[in-house]
Amino acid sequence: MEKIIFGPVTSRRFGQSLGIDLSPALKQCNFDCVYCELQGAKPVDAMREVVAVDDIISALKEALVKFPDVDVITLTANGEPTLYPHLDILIDKINALKANHKLLILTNGATIVEPRVRKMLAKLDIVKLSLDCVTPKCFKRIDRPYHDIKIEAIIEAMREFRREYKGLLIIEVLVVKGINDKEEEFENISRVLNEINPDRVDVGSIDRPPAYKVEGVDSARLRELAHKIENLNVSIAYRKDYTGEMRDFTQDEILNLLSKRPQSADDVLSTFSQKSQNILKNLVKDEVVKIETIAKTTFYRYKM
Repeated sequence: MEKIIFGPVTSRRFGQSLGIDLSPALKQCNFDCVYCELQGAKPVDAMREVVAVDDIISALKEALVKFPDVDVITLTANGEPTLYPHLDILIDKINALKANHKLLILTNGATIVEPRVRKMLAKLDIVKLSLDCVTPKCFKRIDRPYHDIKIEAIIEAMREFRREYKGLLIIEVLVVKGINDKEEEFENISRVLNEINPDRVDVGSIDRPPAYKVEGVDSARLRELAHKIENLNVSIAYRKDYTGEMRDFTQDEILNLLSKRPQSADDVLSTFSQKSQNILKNLVKDEVVKIETIAKTTFYRYKM
């Protein structure tokens, strides 16, 4: 059980998460991302070492008896979980026993170009995809994909999946200094994300030792870049020691801000003065601003 199942871990964005590692013995991935916390490895298009479905289900049942109050069951891997060859069968079996738990997958999104993968993912409660760059040169530099993977095809498949998928779709953007931290790249990312229209966008940077000699950006820069993404629910992964500039906003300024970009609870706590927070509370009370909670993350949105 220790090798296949890990956690529960406390996730700020998903609550208590019980993880399932579909490649516990080694890294098997179609990307070799520069920021990956695992040791660098040549990208592959299939898993060579495969854990049996029955072994995974047996370990999961045992874990759920021990940890019955988790919020999500998370499919992940030392690599890319959608390369697991029995994923469709596994998802069906987990859905049959998960009760009130949500089933989540963390995937780099590359295989979403395949209709069979989109069909499998549609059976999950929450799908989290990665989209670090939307231009080919940047994509190849940061994600270092298997040779026949093209970002243009991934983006089009994400658009198609969004049209089909009824669950919560979350897209993560991870920022690496000197690669995808340019404002022009984020303007392009914003355009594409608005075309896909996910329920939430998570923007973060490197917070664990990476496989290659690259660096993240600080929370202030992360916030500047994240604000290039308009109209969508954007959650910024602030560093624990981040203290933003606390500002006074008038009611009109708050409404103008929310009309362009919903603010997460973390945004409000990091940058709204107490006076501004009180104005926001009154706007919520008067039903001018509504509160949305998306997979444990709270947002304030202007009810236009």
